[in-house]
Amino acid sequence: MPQMSPLMWFSLFIMFSIVLILFNQMNFFSFKPTIMKSEEKSQIKNKNFNWKW
Repeated sequence: MPQMSPLMWFSLFIMFSIVLILFNQMNFFSFKPTIMKSEEKSQIKNKNFNWKW
């Protein structure tokens, strides 16, 4: 395999960086959190943990 010039390595790095950023943004913005109603909030039980160190 012939050696790659530094500009080709840099363009490859830029390409992979852009793909990584776009992929992360697509995953982040595709997630839609569900909004809890007040009845659902009251059903959640709080568990108190007493840590004895």
